[in-house]
Order: sequence, then C-alpha cells, then structure tokens
Amino acid sequence: MRKKLTCIECPQSCALAVDVENCRVVGVEGNKCPKGKTYAVSEIENPGRILTSAVLTEGLNLKMAPIRTSAPIPKAKISEAMREIKKIKIKTPFKSGDIIIENFLNLGANLVATRDIFRVKKGDI
Repeated sequence: MRKKLTCIECPQSCALAVDVENCRVVGVEGNKCPKGKTYAVSEIENPGRILTSAVLTEGLNLKMAPIRTSAPIPKAKISEAMREIKKIKIKTPFKSGDIIIENFLNLGANLVATRDIFRVKKGDI
C-alpha cells in the first residue's frame, strides 16, 4: 500500500510517498533530506506526539497551569494520558521547565511546566 505524507521535520515540507507492507515501511520517495525517511518510518510504524494541556491548581496564581510532555508519546496513548491529566491538582509553586511528573505513565517522557506558577498571597485575590 502507498501512503502520502507531508514531512514536517524541516522547512522544505517534502511530499512523501511511503510504501507500506505489513505495517512496516519498505520504501520512501520524495524526501529531499534524510530526515524525510526517518519521519516517514516514525509516523507509520510508531507515531508519537508532544502532548500539551493544562492541570488544575489550588492556591496558586492561575487556576489552570500549562504543561506538556518533554518528548513525544505514542499517539495511541493520548486519550489515556488526558484522562490522567484531568486527575492532577497542583498545590505547590513551580517554574517553567520543572518536572511535574517524572516518566509520565511509564512512557519515557516527563510532564513539565511551561510557565512559572506562584503562590497567591492573602489579600491578592
């Protein structure tokens, strides 16, 4: 089977033609750089995505704190990851880049903060 993809690894946005047999890439055409082939194999055989979301906070300056995974996680695990994220409530301040949960769901990626969050002082509300 032949699949068409647009590579997103560099600004060239190559139109890839990917030959797939038994869920494995057997050929890639259209890539202008080596990143195209790597992207095609990853996207067909083990697609992953950086997950961005927000978690609830308590007693901090924002009601929702923006977070993301530190690395792509399997696309098939996104729904499960979102269900777990909905359960999280953060009560302690943190800085952008701080790890909120290490090795989130044993997927090899940390859940990290993308913004500084601080405690609200009495009278600030």
